Amino acid sequence: MPKYLVIVESPAKVKTIKKFLGSNYEVLASNGHVRDLPKSRMGIDIEHGYEPKYITIRGKGDILAALRKAEKKADKVYLATDPDREGEAISWHLAEALKLEPAKQKRITFNEITKNAVKESLKHARAIDMNLVDAQQTRRILDRMVGYKISPLLWEKVKRGLSAGRVQSVALRIIGDREDEINAFIPQEYWTLDASFTPKEGGQPLTARFYGKDKKILITSREQMDQIIQELSGADFVVDDVKKGERQKKQPHPFTTSTLQQEAANVLNFSTQKTMRIAQQLYEGIELKESGTTGLITYLRTDSTRISEEAQSAAASYISEQYGSEYLAEKSQPKESGKKIQDAHEAIRPSDIRRLPSSVKESLSRDQFRLYQLIWKRFAASQMAPARYETMTVRIQAGEYRFQMSASRLAFEGFMSVYTESGEEKEETVVPGIPIEKGMKLKLADFDGRQHFTQPPAHFTEASLVKALEEQGIGRPSTYAPTITTIIARRYVAKENRNLYMTELGEVVNNIMKEAFPSIVDVTFTANMESLLDSIEEGVIPWKTVVENFYPDLAQAVDEAEKTLEKVTIEDEETDVVCEECGRNMVIKYGPHGKFLACPGFPECRNTKPYLEKIGIPCPLCGKDLVIRKTKKGRKYYGCEAAPECEFMSWQKPVSERCPECGGYMVRKGNRIVCADASCGYVAGKEETAEEIH
Repeated sequence: MPKYLVIVESPAKVKTIKKFLGSNYEVLASNGHVRDLPKSRMGIDIEHGYEPKYITIRGKGDILAALRKAEKKADKVYLATDPDREGEAISWHLAEALKLEPAKQKRITFNEITKNAVKESLKHARAIDMNLVDAQQTRRILDRMVGYKISPLLWEKVKRGLSAGRVQSVALRIIGDREDEINAFIPQEYWTLDASFTPKEGGQPLTARFYGKDKKILITSREQMDQIIQELSGADFVVDDVKKGERQKKQPHPFTTSTLQQEAANVLNFSTQKTMRIAQQLYEGIELKESGTTGLITYLRTDSTRISEEAQSAAASYISEQYGSEYLAEKSQPKESGKKIQDAHEAIRPSDIRRLPSSVKESLSRDQFRLYQLIWKRFAASQMAPARYETMTVRIQAGEYRFQMSASRLAFEGFMSVYTESGEEKEETVVPGIPIEKGMKLKLADFDGRQHFTQPPAHFTEASLVKALEEQGIGRPSTYAPTITTIIARRYVAKENRNLYMTELGEVVNNIMKEAFPSIVDVTFTANMESLLDSIEEGVIPWKTVVENFYPDLAQAVDEAEKTLEKVTIEDEETDVVCEECGRNMVIKYGPHGKFLACPGFPECRNTKPYLEKIGIPCPLCGKDLVIRKTKKGRKYYGCEAAPECEFMSWQKPVSERCPECGGYMVRKGNRIVCADASCGYVAGKEETAEEIH
């Protein structure tokens, strides 16, 4: 009986795949990469054709020894690493490290870990695709060159421990540019003018918004609005035009890596890193009560929205049975894309649409269930018919001026019976309860003029940053999460209330990169580099050509920067907290767990203490400052700086205003201010802007 060895990346896959194959198959895991460039040096031979010098990763010796032992007993070795560039490169490194004969090794890929997919992959075993390997190698080499040439410069000019990355530096630049926009933003005043009408025949009032004359008029001041209202006094309000129609709201595409990260951040409040970690667990396999270890979703790193015919057919059958044939999409919606997409595998979808989230809930953790449910609903919705709305637009003439009213009513839910995207509700406005006809006269009931100010661009969140990186062609599905994680871990960027803010350290690093290495942080240059990597993958450009064109310019820029850049010192922020051991004012330092207070007299004085960040609100009980504290498990709350003498604490952020109803303290809940005493129930009337909240 022939003996086969199947090598996968993750130990979590071993059990799942072993179940699908016979006893003559041995399944082992490489635990990711087994070889890499050395950490102690660049590891690229610049003088001899930019050849990379790979070494065995520390700690992987025992794994390789076990794989060699199993390989010697096998007649054939199937390299079953992930179906992307990284996976192809890991297969090549395994073949090199194990010294596999070309005739003995075969590469197999599967987009989902199901019995059919794994068995089918064995029928289509192939040789390792060296174009894919070269594309991954080139990315690794370029990243290593940037990191190992620029990071020492940052150590020398700013402080030790800093790093520069090819993609992370561009992400930092994008965040910095947005902060510059926000800081430079000057709000502009504008007004809206609504008119309420009562039909002369009686009936439900209508509300229409001021439009202008033949062209739209923007009201920029109260004086302008008052002038318009004065001109409208005594005018007849007549329905000039009524248009009825229907519009469709198209079903969403199934998830790609980018859109999954965005939606999970918006709906579930997951970081990109958490989304990818949980999606990996769902892909590799979950122990289900009925069927054992089972892969619940398809491969999680993809920028394709393609769906296999088999999956489309299964979805069509399910939707027809459960919802009716009218809910079925006429045909799938291929996504238009200007750039090449990694179309070797599909969009992210459930491996079986009939495996409902409710049926596997008991086998999943809370977060696994929530992410699986999101993926399932999005895929089901993508295969369903569009939603349909009945629409009505009414144009009302008043002298020279015009008002407009638009209304819509959901006529057919379609995909929205399963899924509504974050930030979008089932759009429905009140359709007038009486027939509105051209020529109908309306009786003015009241004007409602409101002042507004234009808002600055929003700070980036992880979700919106991923979207910006994808739209500008920077990075690929596998790079979004590690890029964002790195810039936060390096403290170049701080994450507060979902928003990403540039730190002082981030500003220094960003300014150095923009000054000394403009091409590295240039968005267009980085996007073009991604296109070149795609060209290597397609076999159009030799990988060495890309590296040969890149390195000399980088080396020259580093040499120039070493001569011209001045040393930057980041001052520790001094506080009014006095060190009780030596009398100096303590300073804020950054440690592995965040900010702490330290004596500037180190090493003579080693006094440190927790940093309690004041929120600028007095304690409702004793009047001292409120500070941000954390429970032992890390949950944030607001307490008094005089604790434990003062016992005040609140999970919600208090505000300085007192409740006008009961005199108690109030807290912020979402974008509202409410009384902390639930029995009082007071809610402040105004909704605050994002600026006020943050």
